[in-house]
Amino acid sequence: MHIITFFSLGNADCCRVDLENGKKILFDYANTRDPDDLYDLRCDLPKELREDLEGAGWKGFDVVAITHLDEDHYKGASEFFWFDHAQKYQGEGRVKIKTLWVPAAIITEQGPDKEEARIIQREARHRFKKGEGIRVFSRPERLSKWCEENGIQLKDRLPIITDAGIIVPEFNKEDDGVEFFVHSPFAKRLNDRSIEDRNEDSLVVQAVFMIEGIETKVLFMADVTHEVISDIVEVTRDKKVRPERLEWDVLKLPHHCSFMAVGPEKGEDKTEPVENVAWLFEDQGQNRAIIISSSKPIPYKGTEEDRDDNPPHRQAANYYKDVAKKKNGQFLVTMEEPKKSDPQPIIIEIGSTKATPKKKAMTGAVTATTTQTPRAG
Repeated sequence: MHIITFFSLGNADCCRVDLENGKKILFDYANTRDPDDLYDLRCDLPKELREDLEGAGWKGFDVVAITHLDEDHYKGASEFFWFDHAQKYQGEGRVKIKTLWVPAAIITEQGPDKEEARIIQREARHRFKKGEGIRVFSRPERLSKWCEENGIQLKDRLPIITDAGIIVPEFNKEDDGVEFFVHSPFAKRLNDRSIEDRNEDSLVVQAVFMIEGIETKVLFMADVTHEVISDIVEVTRDKKVRPERLEWDVLKLPHHCSFMAVGPEKGEDKTEPVENVAWLFEDQGQNRAIIISSSKPIPYKGTEEDRDDNPPHRQAANYYKDVAKKKNGQFLVTMEEPKKSDPQPIIIEIGSTKATPKKKAMTGAVTATTTQTPRAG
């Protein structure tokens, strides 16, 4: 079987995919736990990931995807990963990345405001200039000006650029039991502009897992808003892409259960979705669907947390709970499973019966096969 692990990090994202053939994929990395706070219930992310790798005898990940350059998707990455562009980010104990996945905005953004974001950008640019160890998600034309300014022939980089509407070439269902279809970033959201909108330009993919001829579909939705979701639906329909490309059995919902991923108004008790969001969540979700909120616990009505402008929003959660209930499914919050006082990583097993939550975290390495394959690094 394949295994997906969603880590308990508060309002932050990190998800590991362990394929049946042994390959490992990481979506985002945010080490948010305060080691000096004994009451911090967020998991020790570097410890969790290192123990898994060491238990499997591996040195790194086949793919690490940084969906966009907001800190809750990369915090601590410069202390954990081996980066090729500078010796100070290399050495014993650092985790290697065979292929880095990034949206084009990470390459082209001018002067990210945080130093760690600039470090990740330098690594992405270094790999792109070398033409290896990276995949950039964009229409190629978006990168033409940057390539020209940096003495790079865009045509020489086309093999490592993937546009929306394309299957990522690193994986296929025959050899890996999974394929990744790209939904965002796409042309409508990639017009030239002086300021990048990271949420609009973030990486959104549908993973289609295959076990014994049974497909399980997972949407990884980064931090996109309801406007971007609506555009994804419209673009998919305009391009006459099969609607199956927006079906899902597991949904990593956007932006830590913010109402802005559902509709423009929070609502009193439930956020009302705009039309295309309703179609994606209500019509494209499959029976026994699982919705994952990578967030703090959902606040109770009338509490101080409920009055906070930041997510998670109770009203959005109520909408997602209704969607899950109608699908005979589940709505799971990373900081609430198995209980709020002791949150543990949420593990989803994907097999011939599709997706099943395994709420108690495994100890040691999560492995999906007894046969080891060559590893990254």
